[in-house]
Amino acid sequence: MNKPNQSFWNLWNLSFGFFGVQIAYALQSANISRIFATLGADPHNLSYFWILPPLMGMIVQPIVGSLSDNTWTRWGRRIPYLFVGAAVAVLVMCLLPNSGSLGLTVGGAMIFGLIALMFLDTSLNMAMQPFKMLVGDMVNEEQKAKAYSIQSFLCNAGSVVGFIFPFVFTWLGIKNVAEKGVVPDSVIWSFYIGAAILILCVVYTTMKVKEWNPKEYAEYNGIAATAGESKETTSGNWLTLLRKAPSMFWKVSLVQFFSWAAFLYMWNYTTGAIAETVWNTTDAASETFQTAGNWVGILFAVQALGSVAWAVVLAKMKNAKVAYAVSLLLGGLGFAMVPFIHDQYLQFVPFLLIGCAWAAMLAMPFAFVTNALEGYGHMGAYLGLFNCAICVPQIVAALLGGAILSMVGSHQSNMMIVAGCSLAVAAACVTLLKGKK
Repeated sequence: MNKPNQSFWNLWNLSFGFFGVQIAYALQSANISRIFATLGADPHNLSYFWILPPLMGMIVQPIVGSLSDNTWTRWGRRIPYLFVGAAVAVLVMCLLPNSGSLGLTVGGAMIFGLIALMFLDTSLNMAMQPFKMLVGDMVNEEQKAKAYSIQSFLCNAGSVVGFIFPFVFTWLGIKNVAEKGVVPDSVIWSFYIGAAILILCVVYTTMKVKEWNPKEYAEYNGIAATAGESKETTSGNWLTLLRKAPSMFWKVSLVQFFSWAAFLYMWNYTTGAIAETVWNTTDAASETFQTAGNWVGILFAVQALGSVAWAVVLAKMKNAKVAYAVSLLLGGLGFAMVPFIHDQYLQFVPFLLIGCAWAAMLAMPFAFVTNALEGYGHMGAYLGLFNCAICVPQIVAALLGGAILSMVGSHQSNMMIVAGCSLAVAAACVTLLKGKK
């Protein structure tokens, strides 16, 4: 039985909670380096703090995918994991930015921050993965690109909100400076408000989305079912699934490797790069560094807006492979421009270009892979395993970050050029994909 076409609003409701989850991710990606630099971390060690987020994602998302494949409750199959993950994330978002305000030593504050970051990323991964799986479960191949485009739009809209929070709160009069080793109130309140929006969005999703029961799921996904249970409950471990994965799974993973390594360096080093390039400072305790940190949120918001606009263009391009490669090349050009622009407003140009790559990375890999997985079963487990193609490159890039920073003269702005080169390699790897136009 073919999956039915769904209305726009049904597709919207499937992904709406992603808006709240992405606000939390935006706050994390734009402020983690800023928070740990404020606590006293050395720039050459900053990349090590970024190992935990992808590591937790690599562990959590396959587990959530596999468990939810075999979960059937009155509340649904994927939604229970979504709700639990969001609830934990809300708690940790209220703790993390207060790492420097608890009277701990510098080392103690960093350890507390690391533990909080680990729990934050664990819970956000647990909350995020069900949205990808809901689309894979309930949307037919004809509408899947549209569904992921809606998810991409909501993702970017949430990013914009999360990115601009510290800037807006500073403008409203909340203090953007604090004593040495303490995170400013503008950042702390950004996390509080982001947590409130996250839980409201997830509650909306749980109220509006009704997942199929086991029998309906099996019929619509072409999977044999007996006694109301899917065949997925009785066969397959991760290694077996990986051996049987379609070649598209591995080819897209190669593109993902170089794409996500580039963005890890953006999240890690942009605050230092902009402080150095535009404000001519490397002192994390200075007011100008905190001003640069706020402006990075604006630049990331510009990137997200560029992603929204470019997603419209991508939807009109007939050849997905060409669209994917061009998007990554434009993003690589944007990264390479950052160190050479010293005006804070002209920096909008490279970040708009970076947004082109981000738009493609959010939608196209999952469209390629989920279409290739039609009829395989184990959709949740496969998408959880595919998340490793996002996490592994970030871990590798984080481990190498300090050494590469030293190789490029210890200038964080030069890491933007490294990121640009990585996206260019990713664009070259797109030529390996063989998919439908």
